[in-house]
Amino acid sequence: MAKPFPKLVAIFSDPDDVLHAAAKARDEGWRDLDMITPYPLHGSEKALGLKMSWVPYVTVVMGLLGAIGGYFLQHWTLAIDWKMNIGGKPPVAWQAYVPITFECGILIGGISTFVAMLIAAKLPKRRAVILDERLTNDQFALIVPLDNGMNEESVSQFLSDQGAEEVRHVEV
Repeated sequence: MAKPFPKLVAIFSDPDDVLHAAAKARDEGWRDLDMITPYPLHGSEKALGLKMSWVPYVTVVMGLLGAIGGYFLQHWTLAIDWKMNIGGKPPVAWQAYVPITFECGILIGGISTFVAMLIAAKLPKRRAVILDERLTNDQFALIVPLDNGMNEESVSQFLSDQGAEEVRHVEV
């Protein structure tokens, strides 16, 4: 089991305040910041300095591989393994393969996206951590990990100066 890591959780009631605090904290050089909001907050990725996720690349690559696999599966079964004369059409009638090819691409791309999301979010977790029940309703939280060189009191004062209504020490 991983060792708990000390963090400070700052609770805000205004979404603009939490975005501003996250941008300022990032300007201070603090890394691995996280934010919990009751709804998607426009601009939070930029404020936290998050890079684009790798999940869309998985979707595109696996969707294309699924489509290619679906096409060649049809080609192999109808033109090579078990030749069938359907309505006098040639064995490789690619126009008839389009719906199954499309559906295979969507299916494999969707399943791969689901698995990639589980891996990216490190789910499922063995133990759910509820930092504050208000965070699912009307409050916003900025989570600052306390690295070795960070002074907890100065970070707490910084977050309070940014408009945090409450700053709490947690070990997650």
